[in-house]
Amino acid sequence: MRRTVWMTVVGGLWLAPFLPGQQAPPPTAAPAPNTNPARAEAGDRVASPEELDQRVRILERKLELEAEKNEALAKSQGQAVASRDGFEVKSADDAFRLKFRGYLQVDGRFFLDDAALPATDSWVVRRARPVVEGTLFKFVDFKLMPDFGGGTTVLYDAYLEARFSKAARLRAGKFKPPVGLERLQSATDLLFVERAFPTGLVPSRDIGLQLGGELAGGKLEYQAGLFNGVVDGGLADQDTADGKEYAARLLWKPFQPVDGGAPAVDLAVGLAATRGDEKGSLTATGLPSFRVPGSSNFFAYRSDTTLAGTVRADGTRQRLSPQAWLYVGPFGAIAEWVSSTTSVRRNTTVTDLENEAWQLQLSWVLTGEHNSFKGVTPRKPFSPQGGGTGAWIVAVRLSGFEADPETFPVFADPARSVREATLYGAAVSWNVVRGLRWMLDYSFVQYDGGAAASDDRPDEKVLFTRFHVAF
Repeated sequence: MRRTVWMTVVGGLWLAPFLPGQQAPPPTAAPAPNTNPARAEAGDRVASPEELDQRVRILERKLELEAEKNEALAKSQGQAVASRDGFEVKSADDAFRLKFRGYLQVDGRFFLDDAALPATDSWVVRRARPVVEGTLFKFVDFKLMPDFGGGTTVLYDAYLEARFSKAARLRAGKFKPPVGLERLQSATDLLFVERAFPTGLVPSRDIGLQLGGELAGGKLEYQAGLFNGVVDGGLADQDTADGKEYAARLLWKPFQPVDGGAPAVDLAVGLAATRGDEKGSLTATGLPSFRVPGSSNFFAYRSDTTLAGTVRADGTRQRLSPQAWLYVGPFGAIAEWVSSTTSVRRNTTVTDLENEAWQLQLSWVLTGEHNSFKGVTPRKPFSPQGGGTGAWIVAVRLSGFEADPETFPVFADPARSVREATLYGAAVSWNVVRGLRWMLDYSFVQYDGGAAASDDRPDEKVLFTRFHVAF
């Protein structure tokens, strides 16, 4: 009996998985893996503080290496920037830069009294100047600026400048010598289409070496250089004589803030001078001729095909130019006087002749912007869709020229060259947006002498207009 019961129980257990409605019991779950970082070794042993600290240091070092790698990659990648100041390519650390900008000026000249002084009304491309600038090794700058205006190609600027500090900058190449005030003002910031008489008595560009900088927190600027030497208003690329010319300028700005910001009263008073030797020849006399803003010649020394009849430089040439500007709010004024003295020879007659020129220019910004020597930026740029009016500036000027009385009649023909000239001018400028301008000015010039029978050269009346764009 017991055996029968035991056999029945064992058989039932064996057949249970195959009977309908019956399921096998679920398998036992495996133990969860050990995910505790402190249990890195076999079993449940906890890592020591020293081991954890070592692992943290390893992770930190890996992060440092990754950061150094990213920094090195960033330094090796340059940047390209296009803005209203031009187009620029530079390295990530600013050690190397290459910038392209330029400006274009299209002028109209209209003579209002052609019967008295025959002249041609015309439109001219006055200046078309692409500018390439750059920096090497963070402290060496360079500039290249040709001009394609007037249908000719002239290299105006080509120089290198090493910036050792604010107080010491060494420049070498072709650039503006530190003499005339209006000459040193950029052509993009002029309030009149053409510069006044003093600019005709100072160098335009020369080739040489110059040291300059700022002292006393920017209150004092200085430049001093050695140049080939050029005639008044000259732009020569080659030197025809061994003599060289020294040039120097001091500019005092008493109200200039030490931090370099714009002063409320922008006053500058300066003195510039040059001195050198010049020996002219029959083909290169070393002497200038002078033009009025309308570009007509009003003074020239005697010249023919013989040494006896041609006036030429023969000795010392020196210039002196006191100058100043004042800007307060919308008001602006610049003033300068230039004296140019040259030893000249005609045949056996030798003497020193001094020519003088001066100007006073006053301006006012009608729209209230701050006036400055470096131009006016519209507070509310003009837009065809409405909005601002741009900046409007009006200006007047008075300028004069006087030849040395000893010039006549031996060294210049009084029937062709004037003794004196006086210029009256009025102008209006519309700065549409930064870099875009329209200008209109009127020039009236009166002469003393310069015509036959001791008569005066006819007055010159010219209306100028200019369309200017810069980027």
